[in-house]
Amino acid sequence: MDYHVKPIGKNCAATGEPLVPGSLVYSVLVEDDGELHRLDYLPQSWQGSPPGMIGQWRTIVPKPEDNKPKPLDTNSLMEHFQQLLEDANPAQEKLCYVMSLLLLQKRRLSLDGTRLEGDNAYLQLTGSRGEGPFEVRDQQLTAEEINSLQTHLMTQMNTAT
Repeated sequence: MDYHVKPIGKNCAATGEPLVPGSLVYSVLVEDDGELHRLDYLPQSWQGSPPGMIGQWRTIVPKPEDNKPKPLDTNSLMEHFQQLLEDANPAQEKLCYVMSLLLLQKRRLSLDGTRLEGDNAYLQLTGSRGEGPFEVRDQQLTAEEINSLQTHLMTQMNTAT
């Protein structure tokens, strides 16, 4: 199973002090209500493993890079989409739906039809390389919700590469 961990934070999780490029930090991965979160601590604020910790490591705060967004890698997006469908996490359904829209736009998925079940509509999709078939529930999102999730997704995908 692939995990996507956010990049290093800007502030210490304990004190809120800024993390300075080149300085040492303690980073941990914790699980909270089924979701993974990364927390970064300055050495003087580190008090040991927090509850729910899955892993920890020491790292150096990197120097800032050019903040231009990178184009989305369609194959990575497709892999992430398939992983979300496989995980079947209800908390990720909206993100999965937005990913399917992006993959349709990039012609990496094709829409084969829709299926109605009660009040729910499901997109029936196949991958351009023979993947699938997939079904994704239409989330009936507003344009604002879609844009917000796309921004979140692009940030997540750009930091995972």
